[in-house]
Amino acid sequence: MLNIFFTLPRQRDILMKLLKKTPFRGRKYRMFMEVIMKREQFGSRLGFILVSAGCAIGLGNVWKFPYMAGKYGGAAFILVYLLFLVILGLPIIVCEFSVGRASQKSIATSYNALEPPRTKWHYARWAAIAGNYLLVMFYSMVGGWMLYYCFRMAKGEFTGVTASEVSEKYAGMLSSVPTLSFWTVLVILLSFGICSIGLQKGVEKIMKVTMLCLLAIMVILTIRSVTLSGSSEGLRFFLVPDFNRMVENGIGNVIFGAMSQAFFTLSIGMGGMAIFGSYLDKKRSLAGESVSIVLLDTCVALMAGLIVIPSCFAFGVEPDAGPGLVFITLPNVFNQMAGGRLWGALFFLFMSFAALSTVIAVFENILSFAMDLWGWKRNKAVLFNIVLLIILSMPAILGFGPWSGVQILGEGTNIMDLEDFIISNNILPLGSVIFVIFCASKNGWGWDNFIKEANTGKGIKFPTCIRNYMLWVIPVVVAIIYLKGYYDMFQPKGNTYLIPWMIVGIAMLILVGWIVFGHSKKNKK
Repeated sequence: MLNIFFTLPRQRDILMKLLKKTPFRGRKYRMFMEVIMKREQFGSRLGFILVSAGCAIGLGNVWKFPYMAGKYGGAAFILVYLLFLVILGLPIIVCEFSVGRASQKSIATSYNALEPPRTKWHYARWAAIAGNYLLVMFYSMVGGWMLYYCFRMAKGEFTGVTASEVSEKYAGMLSSVPTLSFWTVLVILLSFGICSIGLQKGVEKIMKVTMLCLLAIMVILTIRSVTLSGSSEGLRFFLVPDFNRMVENGIGNVIFGAMSQAFFTLSIGMGGMAIFGSYLDKKRSLAGESVSIVLLDTCVALMAGLIVIPSCFAFGVEPDAGPGLVFITLPNVFNQMAGGRLWGALFFLFMSFAALSTVIAVFENILSFAMDLWGWKRNKAVLFNIVLLIILSMPAILGFGPWSGVQILGEGTNIMDLEDFIISNNILPLGSVIFVIFCASKNGWGWDNFIKEANTGKGIKFPTCIRNYMLWVIPVVVAIIYLKGYYDMFQPKGNTYLIPWMIVGIAMLILVGWIVFGHSKKNKK
């Protein structure tokens, strides 16, 4: 009878207003509120897999993975990468999903729901919340770049231009604050508009279409790329194992590169997967679902390599990495290709889908913060965050123009680099360490609770014998990746940058230790 009453919006809203006025906030109150505010769930397994994969699949799959694979030995690098994806990325993503599904909360309150009394795990949520905001502060802008280039390519703006003119068009876009602002705001409005419709009717339904279109476009582009005259050399460079190239670049560098890429490709560590775990029912085991998502992310990365590398070789263009590959190298390739206007427009449409899938997934997480922390309705959270994120996105935009002199990470860097550094080099790796230890440690949620949640439902079961591996090996490996990332970034800039930033990195590890092993003197209210 209560459930029927609570499905009537007007009656539920009246009851909610009355309950908020009561001074009683005990266990029965919380249980009653949970009945009223029943959590949304995915409508299908396919929806969960595609939305979660959309969060993991990002621009790094296109502008970093193909270059790294080619540089570090082709298939030899890919094999090492797949190994680390299984032994490093997969356990962490299962941990995130488990915490989300067990708590039925976002990262904003999931630790509070599962942690033992007088522990400090819940402090980690603030870094995760900040990480989600920081990510879309510049990722919305980059998504706008993709939409803008799709528009420019479709109208033939790059037809017949020289290589120097392509570079000038890219530089012109970055220096134009109105252009960047317009396309960034468009991405924010479009993504929040989808999220405002709801989980099933909005995020799940539209992301299904987006992801399926993304995969279909990738298949078309892959077929076109590998059938180009002269593409065979690119295929050989990308796919044939070349151990000489591994030795030339240093075995240690190759292993570390594969390890880092496997870790960062899944976007784990700041609750991006936990939120979708909280929307998932108990019918399927989490290890099996995680394997599906990892396989889909890997397939996208491999297809991206088959699109980029053979195309570059077919037209004698040196494959690059980063934004230069997407906005300078590839437009030059499409400019030489028969029907290049069409293929270029399709490529940037695919890139737009990849960017939007990540932005929508992160926006859904951001909306859940307000709904879980303050009990806001979805539409109220949407309106608040539209305004907030338009404002917060401006520093990254201005960092290419009036604020280009802000170079905190060293000469040649900008505000977007700083925001990316805070997330990729800090919040993601350290957040992952906290997730893993929380699930495996007696001081946290606990191994038995984690295994019970992870293995509930049909499908592949998570191994119960690797607790010590997760408790000790994974955190140590991630800590090494973390410190090595700091060293590689600042060592070329000299001790003036290296020493202070290494101190910052070590201090962050100490902070993680305080969260993991610390106890509060008083019980949390």
